[in-house]
Amino acid sequence: KLSTQNLINCIMEKIYKRFNTVAIVENTNEISKQVAINLWRSLEKHEFELYNPIHEERIEGNIRSYNNLMEKLTSLFYNNVLTCRQQIIIMTFILFLFQRQVQIPLSCIRILVDSLVHENVDIRKIAEQCVSTLCRIQKPPRIYLEKTLHDIFYHMKKPCPDEVLSCPGDRDDNLWITLNDYQPPNTQIEWEQTCFLDKCFHGYYKWSKVIKYPMNKRERYTKETMSEYVAILYNRFMDKNFVTKLIQYMILADEKNELNFNIHRFRMFKGLFRNFGIDLMDNFMEQLDILIHEKMTEKQEGCHRVAAEIVAGMIGGSKYWTLEMLKKLWEKLIPFLNEVCINLSPETLSCWDSCFKFGMEDLDPRRMYRLIEFICTLINNQTIVNTFLETSRWFLVLKLTNFEWRIPAIWCAINEHAKEMLDHPYKAVREHIANVLSVSLSFDVKLLNGQSTRNPDANRFIDTIRERLHQAIETYQKEPLANISGEKIEINQEARKALNFIETVIQFHTRIFMCCLQPMKSAIVRIFPYLCELESIVSNENLTISRTLVAMTYLHTHFLESLIEQLEQICTSSKWHARRAAMEFVQYMIFCNLFNARPYKKQIRELVFKCLFDKQFEVRTVTSVTLSGLYRCGYIQINEEDFTYFSQMSKINYFIKKKGKTIVSTEKIIKRHGGVLGLCAIVLASPYDISNYVPDALMLLCEHSHDPDLIQESVKKGLLEFHRTHYDSWHEHREKFTDDQLVILTDVLISPNYYA
Repeated sequence: KLSTQNLINCIMEKIYKRFNTVAIVENTNEISKQVAINLWRSLEKHEFELYNPIHEERIEGNIRSYNNLMEKLTSLFYNNVLTCRQQIIIMTFILFLFQRQVQIPLSCIRILVDSLVHENVDIRKIAEQCVSTLCRIQKPPRIYLEKTLHDIFYHMKKPCPDEVLSCPGDRDDNLWITLNDYQPPNTQIEWEQTCFLDKCFHGYYKWSKVIKYPMNKRERYTKETMSEYVAILYNRFMDKNFVTKLIQYMILADEKNELNFNIHRFRMFKGLFRNFGIDLMDNFMEQLDILIHEKMTEKQEGCHRVAAEIVAGMIGGSKYWTLEMLKKLWEKLIPFLNEVCINLSPETLSCWDSCFKFGMEDLDPRRMYRLIEFICTLINNQTIVNTFLETSRWFLVLKLTNFEWRIPAIWCAINEHAKEMLDHPYKAVREHIANVLSVSLSFDVKLLNGQSTRNPDANRFIDTIRERLHQAIETYQKEPLANISGEKIEINQEARKALNFIETVIQFHTRIFMCCLQPMKSAIVRIFPYLCELESIVSNENLTISRTLVAMTYLHTHFLESLIEQLEQICTSSKWHARRAAMEFVQYMIFCNLFNARPYKKQIRELVFKCLFDKQFEVRTVTSVTLSGLYRCGYIQINEEDFTYFSQMSKINYFIKKKGKTIVSTEKIIKRHGGVLGLCAIVLASPYDISNYVPDALMLLCEHSHDPDLIQESVKKGLLEFHRTHYDSWHEHREKFTDDQLVILTDVLISPNYYA
């Protein structure tokens, strides 16, 4: 019945979400026992003697019950009456019951391995998870070493650092864990004695007194030493026919379900190569070669995805292999990866991206120096390729972010190579280059008492492109992008390259604020005027975002001072687009730095008032909005002085007599318009209440309802916005007005001219 099936599914879902594996063997260490005694009471010797047999009997009973349950679940598989759904439920129960302390029955392991090539796709999926977990349970133990900092540095023949000082960032004593100072070992003994630290936090801030790390050596199963429980997995994956069938089923599953990179498969392959070493490699390398040469288009994506999962498993599983094993692995993998990268497609790129990401995750870069060198060769390759392959190479380079600050020489080399390609003819390539550049500079972080000396210097780089940006702007403004002669259109290549460079700089500037932990640099302030000036060349959303990101950053005092100086300089520019952009920026900057910008209130006020009477209409309009925002947030207080000033300016007579004729003075109408916009800012600064100056400001605005179109339009917009924000509570707000003021306001708001 459908209702019964739904009930079973609900129960299964509940178990899947809430089931916690119960410990079969309960071992309590001596420290815990002593703490319990201290909390309760001291125990006599006979009480301990009484406890031990009871504890052992309980464990034996638990193990018997566990084995009986596992055997019972396994035996159900041989019942032909079971549906696929019921088999999946049983396998899920088995997965939840896996234990490290208790050996899993042989029959159970056989069922799970055989299910990898089951006809049902859902059973194969759960089988992959089970085998992945089984490999993790069966993995040979690691050999951990504990050494003092003095011992580690003595072995490397380097002076031991002072443990008291904490200077985060680049120091002489943490150079050895970066790729810069690494010399690959020549012998297995040297390889095993090398101290590899896989987590990136080691040594960045300071060193621990004692460092615990796994020795670069691990026991591996051999045919002579492996138990029958392990041999089941080994024998099946050494069977070429089984591996071929397994991979074909994986491809089939991908075709039907359009899966992304499968993390469970990756973990399964990683566990297999970790436990059994290089023995499995020949079988899988043969299959990998077949997978990437698949001719059928509809199968290529699935083939590449499975190949990527296997390769990622190989890379991750080879972590503790011997030097000889690693040499054989990379001798085969490097040519294979070269062929993969030459034949990438839009459908297969994401799976190889995931391959590098998961394959190198949480690994010391010194272990992965071969793969890092290979990735670097992707962008150094001068072979002429299509646009997609070139963007793909830059995209894969981003996976080096796994190693963060520990590959400074690589970031410097990438940075040098990338900055010469900022004017690349293809937009997609330029965007990826901008992303890579922003990531390469993201590790230039200077914390308290710290320093950054090895990674690319963000200030130096941005100053370099600032000079090139200045030249690009001049080139673009001097030479037209397109020359039209009759029906023929010729593109000026110099102007095109200049525009390409400008667009890439904007993209880079935006990305650095998204990637970098400490994006605000002094060079960002120095390049800021150009970001405003570019408004007249490439006015687009990215440019606005790039400026807004500067404003949204927490700005320290020295940055604020420098930015305000730059804004004052921009507001004297001959380009009104730059002045308008500066006024838009001021509002965002103050809103996001309201408290630390208080000391500069006078300078900001003078700057805004100056631009309110700018000769360009667009600048004045934006400044009015900015002033209204500053009034609204309380950064600048509305006072009698401001109100009087705007009132006087709004009443300036814009008619003058010249040679006996009455004409309109442009200079005076600008001042009058500025005064009106100031009054609008006062009105709109109180969107949901009526401040003291609003009624009088509204009456003054009503007087300008018949001014020239320029002023009249601003008045209309201001009154419309006031009406919109005060409409719902007008029965309360009207109490702030006199009867005469209400008559005037009503007359203007319902006037036919007002809505014309």
